[in-house]
Amino acid sequence: MAILPQSFYARDALEVARELLGKIVKGHGVTLRISEVEAYRWPHDTANHCRAGRTARNAPMWGPPGCAYVYLCYGIHNMLNFVTNPEGEGAAVLIRACEPLRGLATLRSRRGGKAGPVMLTGPGKIGQALALDPSWSHHRLFERGGLGVHDAPAVAKVVAGPRVGIHYADPEDIAAPWRLAIADCEWVSHRASLR
Repeated sequence: MAILPQSFYARDALEVARELLGKIVKGHGVTLRISEVEAYRWPHDTANHCRAGRTARNAPMWGPPGCAYVYLCYGIHNMLNFVTNPEGEGAAVLIRACEPLRGLATLRSRRGGKAGPVMLTGPGKIGQALALDPSWSHHRLFERGGLGVHDAPAVAKVVAGPRVGIHYADPEDIAAPWRLAIADCEWVSHRASLR
């Protein structure tokens, strides 16, 4: 399948998030199918890292679209995001869960021998599985080499629910159904809150 062009990402984060489900991530010896995502939108989403303006940490989120934004969470987990929206609008899609397609032995090694959905259902697990760290921020996902995102058929059915771990946001943003997943896929986290 062809690598997704930069124009794919230059749209509202929620629209991009929906269409990322089922797409293929390739890099560092593994191939994954995206099964769960969260949208962080511009300009009024109080869960968005860019809500208070540009900082050294969130600088990659401001664009250009189609680049990676990898940040360290709690000093432990490297979280992979894909930058969306036109340049200058701080927005991104967090990759929450994936299904392994190739490189299973490598994935199990990076994930401490874990097997089954627990191996890749959580954004910190994705960062670890892909051997990412914040130095991957600004990496162009639409160019060959390194980490790339490839096209795949659209998924038939999507479920949605509230995002995870955003207690600091306004109530309406906490409740917004901006976490999306492939319906009937076992490679999804926090399934009980998805409808």
